[in-house]
Amino acid sequence: MAYTSRRVVPVLGLAAHLGRGMQRVATDTVIGRMRTLPRTIADLDARSLSQIIGRPVTSISMIGGDAGTSSRARLALTGDGVPESVFVKMPAETVATRLMGELGRLAQTEVLFYRDLAPQLTGLPVAYGSAFDSLTGRFVLVLEDLAVDPCVFPDTLHPLDIDQASQIVELLARLHAAFWERLPAWTYSASGDHTSLLTAPLLNTSARRLAERTDIGVEDGRFIIEKYRAVAELIDRQPNTVMHGDAHPGNVYFRNDEAGLLDWQAVRRGHPGRELAYTLITGMTPADRQAAERDLLTDYRRALVAAGGPELDADELWLHYRQGALYAYVAPLITAGMGGMQVESIALEGVRRGVAALGDLETVAALQQGLSP
Repeated sequence: MAYTSRRVVPVLGLAAHLGRGMQRVATDTVIGRMRTLPRTIADLDARSLSQIIGRPVTSISMIGGDAGTSSRARLALTGDGVPESVFVKMPAETVATRLMGELGRLAQTEVLFYRDLAPQLTGLPVAYGSAFDSLTGRFVLVLEDLAVDPCVFPDTLHPLDIDQASQIVELLARLHAAFWERLPAWTYSASGDHTSLLTAPLLNTSARRLAERTDIGVEDGRFIIEKYRAVAELIDRQPNTVMHGDAHPGNVYFRNDEAGLLDWQAVRRGHPGRELAYTLITGMTPADRQAAERDLLTDYRRALVAAGGPELDADELWLHYRQGALYAYVAPLITAGMGGMQVESIALEGVRRGVAALGDLETVAALQQGLSP
């Protein structure tokens, strides 16, 4: 009976979660235009933006924009005490992408992060205002326009050097220290989310597709695919803190020689070893990572204590880091295998780095050790 319950409860939770997401999108289709929140970037006007940021805006004009898991635009403003320009995030244009966002609770998570947690942190864009409609899932997030200052925006094809990686590690330490075992009720672990039931099937499909068209050794992680829920729960064990959740190089920036993090829509609770492994493996070349990762973990431990966090045992953190490397394999594999979320060259390089780390960190052996009675 207990075994059946452990299987049925997550399935029912997943069904309920999917149902809520589909209901929001369906409700928006039927009555969305009757709601007060703007639906698209084009619907934003001076009056609505004034209400969202709490300052009188007299005019707005488009500077530029693009689309991904959300619609994004830079807007020029005039008004009393308003910034000259802002960066705005709103729902994706397509229903399919909106459903994907609902599945990951991306919009609600980022709005809650900027409302509840961002005021206690540095190294992120300033938020001028936000709004979220729980009935339709529509949202508006108005942020600082980083493009007005000289900024460096890395990506997987332009990896972090060791000094940049050290800056990011120290920034993560400050984040983790701020919320160490002090977790908002709305945060959840990646393994504890009902949608994790979908991860193994997505991994299987992605591995098959990539094995057919690349020579990347994606099957090196077969144990992870087959045991995903068990190993995910293993690396999310206590102690937990608030994690950025997606600190790959595309979500990193450097301004005035200081590091920052973008796109706080995948905030999760978990063990820092998972976040550190994901960030360093996706962000650095394998050679640079192998040469510096132990020193970078030492930097992290020192910065965590300096920011008010606990003193972590070096050997325990190293084991958590090796085990946490599974996420630097899982996330890029799904991204590249399913397609459409990143430029293919960037996505495939992420997979290569994740597969390389499984080997040199002996991640599968570390996971098997952790699952042993």
